[in-house]
Amino acid sequence: MTLARFIHVIALLYLVAGVGNTLVPIWRAWFLDEIEAKSLLLTEAQRNYTTWLLPGIIATGITGYLYAGVLELNVVTTGWLVAMQVLWLVQIFILVPLLGLGLRRVRFLALQSAKDGKVSDELRDAMADNAPLVFSTLLAITIVIMTWLPIFRPF
Repeated sequence: MTLARFIHVIALLYLVAGVGNTLVPIWRAWFLDEIEAKSLLLTEAQRNYTTWLLPGIIATGITGYLYAGVLELNVVTTGWLVAMQVLWLVQIFILVPLLGLGLRRVRFLALQSAKDGKVSDELRDAMADNAPLVFSTLLAITIVIMTWLPIFRPF
């Protein structure tokens, strides 16, 4: 049991590092006025998204099922565990892909503008889009809820 717990804790730490490395540049970028600094921060967030956040969320889901199996929890009838699975599925199939889509769009437009040497109108429109900010905030909120569920086990 301790090995499964250790592996799951490492996966959780990797996920939290991915969330922090991705969300902080996004939040910083939306409070800046300079378009070049924004595009640089969002490019950094997109790189951290693929390096930290995606592997972290996948590893957390896999090791979570491993750890639930070791603890002999029923993943269908345990209420708080079903809620965790639903939140994880919302994260991995809705929030994370939509966050990545918004970041990729800004990254490609920033690279195109850097190649052209001027800020394009498409980049300004992409920077005005709040989708990465909204989905990253929702991701952070769901992680807080997913931390609360196994601690208090409300149902």
